[in-house]
Amino acid sequence: MNAPVTSTEDLIYSVEDGIARITFNRPQARNALTFAMYEQMAAICENINQDHSIKALIMTGAGDKAFASGTDISQFRAFKTAQDALDYEARIDRVLGTLEQCRVPVIAAIAGACTGGGAGIAACCDIRIGTEATRIGFPIARTLGNCLSMSNISRLVSLIGPARTKDLIFKARLVEAPEALALGLLNEVVPDVETLQRRATETAKLVAGHAPFTLEVTKEAVRRIRRTLSREEGEDLILRAYMSEDFREGMDAFLNKRAPNFKGK
Repeated sequence: MNAPVTSTEDLIYSVEDGIARITFNRPQARNALTFAMYEQMAAICENINQDHSIKALIMTGAGDKAFASGTDISQFRAFKTAQDALDYEARIDRVLGTLEQCRVPVIAAIAGACTGGGAGIAACCDIRIGTEATRIGFPIARTLGNCLSMSNISRLVSLIGPARTKDLIFKARLVEAPEALALGLLNEVVPDVETLQRRATETAKLVAGHAPFTLEVTKEAVRRIRRTLSREEGEDLILRAYMSEDFREGMDAFLNKRAPNFKGK
């Protein structure tokens, strides 16, 4: 069995009655993820795969403002080379792939904004429950000028189709809860955060009582049906976005709280 994974200040992990829970705990930063948080999440999923006393996993964000707002933009300041961009997207593909392949049902309890990498995490989950205030989207065309990882694009196309994927990214809009429910980005909408947490726990307990191999096989079969773009197929696209002047401009604008001036360079 892998070494036990414990909580940190930024990511809280707990297990009770066979139900594991991950809470992104940076409400002051809208639960934006650091690289360390990504790695901790992957390590937890690997441990769950070895610990068969755990029957389900709930993922949520602290507070009521955001589930997760993606990668902390300050993490990009260290980007200097093409390899930095490739390594980052490889990390995202590896971590989210580990989450997607976690053997137990994963339930996302989504309060508030669920954007960028946070929406990518939610797309990896098996069941997504939101509140009436939940908003989901990938506003990178308006903010940073980078791109989604190839696995994230493949996952999103599988979930909502190519036309809606392009609509969501091109318009850089956040989808409100009713539309997210209609599109399949949410499976269920509840009135408020208190009901959300209760409903997520009820759902986790429900699936935890079902035949584990039925759930595991179904989950893996659905994953195998979806074709994922390979790293080789996507490297040129990643470099085109992350090595652009527009990405540097978008990052500087975001960190300095101003509107970006994209020039297509």
